[in-house]
Amino acid sequence: MRAQRVELGEFLKARRAGVAPEDVGLPGGGRRRTPGLRREELAQVAGVGVTWYTWLEQGRPINVSGQVLDAVAATLKLSPIEREHLYRLAEATPVRLPRTADCASESVLGEIVDALDPLPAVITNTRYDIIRPNTAYSDLFHDWHALPCIHKNLLWCIITEPAARAQLLNYDTEVPYLVGRLRSAYGEHVGDPDWETDLERLRSSSPEFDRLWSRHEVAACTPRVRRILNPVAGELHFTVTELSVPAHPELILFIETPATADTRANLPRTRRQPTTPQPA
Repeated sequence: MRAQRVELGEFLKARRAGVAPEDVGLPGGGRRRTPGLRREELAQVAGVGVTWYTWLEQGRPINVSGQVLDAVAATLKLSPIEREHLYRLAEATPVRLPRTADCASESVLGEIVDALDPLPAVITNTRYDIIRPNTAYSDLFHDWHALPCIHKNLLWCIITEPAARAQLLNYDTEVPYLVGRLRSAYGEHVGDPDWETDLERLRSSSPEFDRLWSRHEVAACTPRVRRILNPVAGELHFTVTELSVPAHPELILFIETPATADTRANLPRTRRQPTTPQPA
């Protein structure tokens, strides 16, 4: 509980630093020790007490109502995903509906992933540990998993593998997005030993990840184009789709669909072994 409140305070401070006084109708100008709104300015615009808001940022165990959180979120101009993150950290989100255990099994999901071949597809958890890739995915990203890892992890390999950094042409937008998605999922796992251990290991190993993680940015699931320079097939463009399964909220299905005719034509060249033609 304490760790979650601390995370809430850090998130609020990071978002407050990104809002200028002029953005909320207050006079700007003048020198400030820190960027963004002061606590008392945010409290004034949101219509909440300065002491109450200060305690909220300090992680004190105070009562938080949805109405007050809405006012704070509006003042900070939070996006829908950021607002959801705020509510989750403040434990003000609606109770999650019971999971439906019989709507899908992990073995069936694995069969679905394999059936998507020749489209590259992979199942990960919300921490990006790779649970089940299909052969097309393993072939396409073979060079990205060359270094020894404690476990296979999508984000870890993109950040630490030299081949991944060289081949992912839109690295500068893809990595911040993935870190933002990870931060969104972390809201439900603050204090979890497995999460905390992995995050500490990645932060100590990668100054770049540590810098991105410290920004407390969260991201909504967004279809996007991933540009890859494959050593055999050349430049490939894929639309990345993320699908979740209600029965397994911790699992994500990533599918890479060719975004151009050239990519679709050259995709077979990424295979390490010839594929068997599908019957007509």
